[in-house]
Amino acid sequence: MVDDARFAFIVEWYEEIAARTRTFQFFYYSKSKSIEMFDIKTRKMFLKTNLSACPIELQDLYIGASINVLGRQLKIVEYGDEFTKRKLMSRLERTLGFIKPDSLDKMGDIIDAIYDRGLNIAKLRMCRIGQSDAFRFYQDQTDLGAMNAKVNFLTSGPVLAFELVGDNAVQRWQEMIGPTDPAKARAEAASSLRARFGKDNLHNAVHGADGPSSAAREIEFFFPSSQKQVFTNCVLGSGSTCCVVKPHAIKAGNAGKIINAIQDAGFTVNTIQMFTLDKANAEEFYEVYKGVVHEYPGMVNELASGPVIAMEITGKNSEQVPMAFRELCGPMDP
Repeated sequence: MVDDARFAFIVEWYEEIAARTRTFQFFYYSKSKSIEMFDIKTRKMFLKTNLSACPIELQDLYIGASINVLGRQLKIVEYGDEFTKRKLMSRLERTLGFIKPDSLDKMGDIIDAIYDRGLNIAKLRMCRIGQSDAFRFYQDQTDLGAMNAKVNFLTSGPVLAFELVGDNAVQRWQEMIGPTDPAKARAEAASSLRARFGKDNLHNAVHGADGPSSAAREIEFFFPSSQKQVFTNCVLGSGSTCCVVKPHAIKAGNAGKIINAIQDAGFTVNTIQMFTLDKANAEEFYEVYKGVVHEYPGMVNELASGPVIAMEITGKNSEQVPMAFRELCGPMDP
């Protein structure tokens, strides 16, 4: 790869003032971390800047990703040229994993391991799978007895599903989780997730797609492109509080550590989902701080700068959860 190679993408930006979606050519220079944007409709340069103060890394750029450039939330919708497609399609592979119902108390450790191995979590959600959907997920199983056991286990409680993106993601995730049998994993891959957290062939902590084609099918199963809500969520809606892991903490790979701290303090993560907020939604979320704290504009920009992880937190004493959790978080100023 040549120095300061240029990568091209097609991005969309929703312009709030004009209430319209604009489409741009987006050029990213990998060495200088600079970008250029050209309006496709007018064929004129729209923006040129160096992002050294808040760099975007090449691994952040993939189809479906949202990035924030100078307060503008851009969604990458396709590759902009054959060079970029050829270089990145082989590098940024996608795969699907999920944490099984009896290992959700280990989600912090598992998410931490994912970031430590250099994989990105592009999507993440906790949900409950119904029996008919579980049979659909395991439709390729030939052993009826094994299928029934897997379906019963999968539907016994919530699962935490995630789409992983990275170089050779399918194989790397398979290596991370280890052999299906945790006993074999402990003998052959002692540091693997199944060796650490699995109990037996059925209760083996995590799932991983076994190839690119199954990864594509399973990603569509948990994160359908139609955006239709397929599965039941796990929200209680009372006796709980909300926790949001901010973009800078996710980018630094600290999401798993934060979840561990929450669980170690005796709280339960009742449900969790990753998503991206546009500036208008970030402003609405922080509306109570508008005109009250001078950091408000920066708070909004940070919240809209990348993906966030929102969690519903519960505890033993539901009435005390909000106050107790605020004490755990500490003052706003670190």
